[in-house]
Amino acid sequence: MTLNTQVAIIGSGPAGLLLSQLLNKQGIESVILEKHARAHVEGRIRAGILEQGTVDILKEAGVGERLHREGLIHDGIGIQFNGTNHRIGFKADNTGRTVTVYGQTEVTKDLMDAHASRGQEPFYEAEEVRISGIEEGSPALHCIYRGAPLAVKCQFVVGCDGYHGISRGSIPSNILQTFERVYPFGWLGVLADVKPVSEELIYNKHEDGFALASQRSPTRSRYYIQCDANESIDNWPDERFWETLIHMFGPEVGSQIETGPSIDKSIAPLRSFVAEPMRHKSLFLAGDAAHVVPPTGAKGLNLAASDIHYLTEGMIDYFSTGTTSGLDQYSSRSLARVWKAIRFSWWFTNLTHRFPGDETHGMGHKIQLAELDYLVNSDSAKASLAENYVGLPF
Repeated sequence: MTLNTQVAIIGSGPAGLLLSQLLNKQGIESVILEKHARAHVEGRIRAGILEQGTVDILKEAGVGERLHREGLIHDGIGIQFNGTNHRIGFKADNTGRTVTVYGQTEVTKDLMDAHASRGQEPFYEAEEVRISGIEEGSPALHCIYRGAPLAVKCQFVVGCDGYHGISRGSIPSNILQTFERVYPFGWLGVLADVKPVSEELIYNKHEDGFALASQRSPTRSRYYIQCDANESIDNWPDERFWETLIHMFGPEVGSQIETGPSIDKSIAPLRSFVAEPMRHKSLFLAGDAAHVVPPTGAKGLNLAASDIHYLTEGMIDYFSTGTTSGLDQYSSRSLARVWKAIRFSWWFTNLTHRFPGDETHGMGHKIQLAELDYLVNSDSAKASLAENYVGLPF
């Protein structure tokens, strides 16, 4: 079977689904190929902090109703060190903006439901997906779908297939540049149906490492602790996790933490990764296919949203007027914002984590404490953190 469309998208995560939804609003046709089943994509536990720009673009896509109803608006975070929690307010520090707690899983569900309601679901469980025709000017996607060959001919291919996807490899090696920093630790995360310890997130710097108190709803909590990069999840039964978390948060916060059985437990590696350029001829990269950030700054999903914002603008201009300037500038516009988010996430990670080789009370630890003390006592430093955390403008 052969299909003809304007934009062929690889990957039905938030980036691919959002792009297709926004293009559809403008009468631009698209087809999505996804190698996994819908249930697999829908069940992935990911980020939960949405910048205001991301909220706005989801509303523009017509999927903001449940987000507006269930999302939790936050206008500050806690920064804890030496056992004391310090609040940094976003509005108080002159950003005038907020963030919204709403899980990436929920964003994905909303977008999937929107596609289903217009009778244009992705081709789930598409096997052996490959790209052809980029160099020749005749782009197409090919796969095996339900046991039969499927070809999708198009004008543009967009790779929203994540860090391990195939799309980035279609950019010639003499053109593609990659930059990577792998951190020597990971985040052990637990999701549990227990009341969050705080109405706002708390980022905690402890002498044993980093911990984060987060949430997904008023009755569902997401907690993280720093662990070794090669740690096994089997070494962390619930009891050990809760004991460690409470210890790291100390008497002020730890004594208030409710515990319960985990409904999800996972270890996320931390890395910074950027691929340049994000466009090669008729192929575009978006989201994790082009860049990965440590979760410390809550930027991954939000960067994907800004990528899609820039790409949608360019495609609307092209299909409505034939103008190519938006598409030509896509890579540079996206990367300018990506590198600023990479910088912020790198800074926040280095500020709050314990690195191998650092003595408990050594130079590195002391410098971190000095910078944290400066941060919570300087209006300009707090304003800078708030500006970056709520998200730089698209």
